[in-house]
Amino acid sequence: MKSEWYRVGQFVFRLWVVRTPDERLFLFLKNMKQQDRRMNMMDYRKYTRQYFMPPEKCMEWAQKEYVDRAPIWCSVDLRDGNQALVVPMTLEQKLDFFRLLVKIGFKEIEVGFPAASETEYEFLRALIEQGLIPDDVTVQVLTQAREHIIRKTFEALKGAKNAIVHVYNSTSLSQREQVFHKSKEEILAIAVEGAKLLKELTEEEGADYRFEYSPESFTGTEPEYALEVCNAVLDVWKPTADRKAIINLPVTVQHSMPHVYAQQIEYMSRHLKYRENVLLSLHPHNDRGCGVADTEMGLLAGADRVEGTLFGNGERTGNVDIVTVAMNMYSQGVDPGLDFTDMNGICEGYEQYTGMKVNERNPYSGALVFAAFSGSHQDAIAKGMKWIDEKHPEHWTVPYLPIDPQDVGRSYDADVIRINSQSGKGGVGYILERNYGIVMPPKMREAMGYAAKAVSDEQNKELQPAEIYQVFEAKFVGIKTPYQILEVHFKQVNGITTEITTFYEGEKMVTTATGNGRLNAVSNALKKAYGFDYKLVTYQEHALTVSSSSSAIAYVGIQTPDGKIHWGAAIDPDIIHASIDALLTAINHSVQ
Repeated sequence: MKSEWYRVGQFVFRLWVVRTPDERLFLFLKNMKQQDRRMNMMDYRKYTRQYFMPPEKCMEWAQKEYVDRAPIWCSVDLRDGNQALVVPMTLEQKLDFFRLLVKIGFKEIEVGFPAASETEYEFLRALIEQGLIPDDVTVQVLTQAREHIIRKTFEALKGAKNAIVHVYNSTSLSQREQVFHKSKEEILAIAVEGAKLLKELTEEEGADYRFEYSPESFTGTEPEYALEVCNAVLDVWKPTADRKAIINLPVTVQHSMPHVYAQQIEYMSRHLKYRENVLLSLHPHNDRGCGVADTEMGLLAGADRVEGTLFGNGERTGNVDIVTVAMNMYSQGVDPGLDFTDMNGICEGYEQYTGMKVNERNPYSGALVFAAFSGSHQDAIAKGMKWIDEKHPEHWTVPYLPIDPQDVGRSYDADVIRINSQSGKGGVGYILERNYGIVMPPKMREAMGYAAKAVSDEQNKELQPAEIYQVFEAKFVGIKTPYQILEVHFKQVNGITTEITTFYEGEKMVTTATGNGRLNAVSNALKKAYGFDYKLVTYQEHALTVSSSSSAIAYVGIQTPDGKIHWGAAIDPDIIHASIDALLTAINHSVQ
């Protein structure tokens, strides 16, 4: 039995409801199902913020407007990128990838973790023994802060001219507690001992290797503690102006918004010992989708160097995409120090070596990133391109195109103005003008736009330039039925007199008429012969090519009594012939 309360005006009633056993069972099961559903839903309460804020305000970076100089770039494609592949690269693929990175302009390249596997070891030895490392390129190798791994790494490095030995150990609270079960003091000691061994073995080798230290899982480490560990390492190395140390602060796992990382970087930059002799390096991953933002804000906060990969390949969601960061600088008028003019070739090489695909929407490099299908966008781009051609401004400002696609080896025809059922007159007109020299009157361009959209919609596909031209020909050029003109003769008597021979429904007809010009005279003759009722509202012509034997194209628009405008076009070496054919096409178009 269940009671329910009801109010009627100023009176309150309590009603008792008696439910059957079946009803009670049904309600019980329904309630249990609802509870079960709630229990299985995503429960945000199991999560909390895992980062730590610096102990002081660090917001000077926020006063800066943009990244005004390129950092030192270090590619980690051959290590971090490779270890994230389902099928790691072969030795030959790695060698080819290394050559590609050198061609792009990387001066520091992390080539692997030589103590991790024989393949990694052999790759480094091949680079050294085959003399494949240019004198201005430094190879970087990664090692844990463990003695036997460090010694194996140095063994692999024998004979290298320029090398960075990158040593790391994890410092985050979660790793200290859950993985290593060690105190802060014990973790710091691991870092210091590793740093000492790097220095000792380098001196024994008589080499001039440079050193890099990473407090791995930095973003989950208390900033004060990360600073303590890094400064202890620096006290071992005592970097100098001619042999700077690298302190790398990785976003091993992204825990925070980018502005938090920027504050952590600024704090470290302020308080690192030997700061003038330290290169502060970033190594962002992309777990929250903020790798580029982390990098750019980290550079504003004082970083000098960036470790990343082409197109963001790497563990889990990947490393920061160096292509995007570098091209962002380029788009702001800053030299990134890397060459992406052959973006298509770089994409092809990357896909061949890694088996990965460059996403179609990947900034600057994706197949569709410059593509405009929308009619309004196409119109704006076409007008912007025309403005650039006419005005020759100092800077690129074309709407919807942050950079000139040609700067990265893309073409306007194939990559920018793309035609489908969403496109408009501007894009269609641009394609015809750029590829075929066809400059239609504005109203005709609109009609052609609708014609192309209709074909694209019907076929459910994008139209290539040749297909767009086919639509133009089929719709507006050389429609010779049902009316035909077989002969035309002119005399200059009281203006222009013409005699035309026409053909319609199996009958020839000869008609004479006059006009204030040749086209007007022919138009009057056709009206006289067949009783046509229209107004000649548009006539344009222009050469298609610049030469003595160039063809001309004529455009004619006629308006019928119902207000509709019908178009015709024709191409001929003789502009008079072209004009007459265009008029006849418009008339035939109007009666279809």
